[in-house]
Amino acid sequence: MSGTWNGFSSNPDAIGSSLAQALRYVAAWRGRTVVVKYGGSAVDSAATGTVPEDLVLLQQAGIRPILVHGGGPEITREIESAGGSTQFVDGLRVTDARTMEIVERVLGGAVNKRLVNLIAHAGGRAVGVSGKDARVLHARPHERARELGFVGEVDRVEPRIVEVLLGEGFLPVVASLGVGSDGRAYNLNADTAAAALAVAVRADKLVLLTDVPGIYRKISGGRELLSELSPEEARTLLTGGVVSRGMIPKVEAALASVEGGVPSAHIVGAETPHSLLLELFTRSGIGTMIHAAAAEPVALAPPA
Repeated sequence: MSGTWNGFSSNPDAIGSSLAQALRYVAAWRGRTVVVKYGGSAVDSAATGTVPEDLVLLQQAGIRPILVHGGGPEITREIESAGGSTQFVDGLRVTDARTMEIVERVLGGAVNKRLVNLIAHAGGRAVGVSGKDARVLHARPHERARELGFVGEVDRVEPRIVEVLLGEGFLPVVASLGVGSDGRAYNLNADTAAAALAVAVRADKLVLLTDVPGIYRKISGGRELLSELSPEEARTLLTGGVVSRGMIPKVEAALASVEGGVPSAHIVGAETPHSLLLELFTRSGIGTMIHAAAAEPVALAPPA
């Protein structure tokens, strides 16, 4: 995608057209729900980034954002400071009992509280929630539990507490922790958790904010960003090895959400200032969108 604000300062007509377009989208999407996943190094730089501000602007515009977060880099630092080491299998952190204690402390405590505070500082009304709270995220052991330990998969979602918070005008900030039928805590991939929650609350969009701008494919002399994909095209990229490592869970999560009824899922780089707003309120967007309807525009176009 090539959508950008560059050059608009010298073109009043372009400014006016873009503002009018964005305002039409805002009006059409008032009351709609958007689940945003925030993770990776972007969470580390949240204090200097624009994501908290963007979330508050969405809230003030009458759109209902839900934030689901990870906190991988901070977890890694805590593990290393405790003398441990980190291993990943296909983008998923191997989590033994000791690591799980650190994950729960970092995600449900430090990172969650920091994001709530940043949103409050930007003028929003946020409430922190662990996926364990009110059993929002029921978890089962991952199918590769022998390798991964206390890594879980979302078994089902009970979104009631999240819906209550939305109804009262709060912005839920959900840590990607799950609880098993045995009461044990499980480390959930934040992309997967966000997708499951998006399906459960019947969200209108899922946005996965990450460390890279979107999904790329190699071309002669370099690579290109893929702006739109059908579910079938996205699966082909997965099976063909075009998507690898940490991008695998993201694409799988995006697919799960779309196949579960969410109209579209977006993979967007968080490092671009106001990337969330640019993806949602410009027709060209700046990331990769996976959606079932080939004719759907990237931006929050007025519903039919």
